[in-house]
Amino acid sequence: MSICLAARTDGPTPPRVGELVDSTRWRGQRGALAARLEREGYVLLRGALDAEAVRRARGEVMGRLAAVGEVAEPAIEGVPTGASRREALEPDRGAFWRSVCEGPALRAVTHRGTLGAIAAEILGEAAIPFDFLWLRAMVGGRATPLHFDHSYMNRGSARVLTAWVPLGDVPVAAGPIVVVENSHRFDDLIARHRGRDVDRDEGYSGSLPGDAFGFAAERGARLLTADFRAGDVLIFGMFTLHGSLPNTYGRVRLSCDVRWQPAGEPRDDRWFGAPPPGHGGTGYGGVNGARPLGSDGIRR
Repeated sequence: MSICLAARTDGPTPPRVGELVDSTRWRGQRGALAARLEREGYVLLRGALDAEAVRRARGEVMGRLAAVGEVAEPAIEGVPTGASRREALEPDRGAFWRSVCEGPALRAVTHRGTLGAIAAEILGEAAIPFDFLWLRAMVGGRATPLHFDHSYMNRGSARVLTAWVPLGDVPVAAGPIVVVENSHRFDDLIARHRGRDVDRDEGYSGSLPGDAFGFAAERGARLLTADFRAGDVLIFGMFTLHGSLPNTYGRVRLSCDVRWQPAGEPRDDRWFGAPPPGHGGTGYGGVNGARPLGSDGIRR
């Protein structure tokens, strides 16, 4: 694969961009994926999930977006219309987005089957997923700033894993996830964020200010990404710095984050329940996906 950051249009490809290392061959070897996570700060598994199940989940979500006028038919292609009837047809933002995030085809990928087995293999014990699902439909120009996940979900187990799942093929131009190389060893930066809580600490957003490329240059690190295909999954811990690239692909980039933790450890009650309370009790209404496509802002 050739990394060519189409998202960066003001000059040549930045030198501080690299490709995520594939750990698929270590799957099924006792302790190997946990060791890869410790070494790299992430585990990339190619084709680990059923690609057809992922495509069914994509079709389900895109169909809901087409029903509110945000995606053109055929919905599976994810071509944005630049318009929306969501607020008129679904005035309760939280209820609508919860219903999308709890769709049976989507949950079959995120909360059952293979993904749970992978989480258990890494953790070395039985794992459970958060009830809350972070689903993102990113239109042109949108990107997620660099951040650690710890600040958003640190009231329960310290051994939470994030599984980032592309719902369909996501080339670099579509703005996939980007990981800062070796950021799980940035002890000074981790110390400044450890114990911080976006819902408790006034004025604290959890995100790093400034440009991701500039930050990588300052740290002597690379931004790692890849062209993803349906069935791939990227897993990392709470102190791996990550964000996303801007979407310049002309189609909605669809992905989701599902968190897994050891089944017997304490749980952050913001993310469990029916429905989960979410940030400040706002539930699914408090995340970016609840806003009609085309509105501004990013919220994890």
